[in-house]
Amino acid sequence: MGASLTTEIEALRRLSIFSGIELSKLKILAFTSERASFTGGAILFRQDEVSDAAYVILDGTVEVQVETPNGQRHVALVGDNGIVGEIGILCDVPRTATVQAVGPVTTLRISKDQFFRLVGEFPQIAVAVMRELALRLEKTTRDLTLKS
Repeated sequence: MGASLTTEIEALRRLSIFSGIELSKLKILAFTSERASFTGGAILFRQDEVSDAAYVILDGTVEVQVETPNGQRHVALVGDNGIVGEIGILCDVPRTATVQAVGPVTTLRISKDQFFRLVGEFPQIAVAVMRELALRLEKTTRDLTLKS
């Protein structure tokens, strides 16, 4: 197994949504996903676009931003072994945020079809994504309450 495939499998194993998934399935997911690199300032995807893939951050950091009536607002930074875009593909809704590379970023792009095949086999992935979404909602609500 090549060094980059090993790196990708390890990154997938560290994500809570993929905990409990057989190593053989993670190998297939890593093998069938594509590596995508972005330069600093590049946009991985924009708010309101069609959600077609999730991105696992293998190396680097991305900034999550949302467009508000008062302009763009920083929501979060996501670094190594993080994931962005999974909510849009799971819920089949347009992108809820814009994600931009802070510096050079290497990702593993998991297509919507690949993700759904995995969710079909391992429903606990959907539960883990829902848990992550609930945590993000709670944090956002808390942040908004503190700023009021």
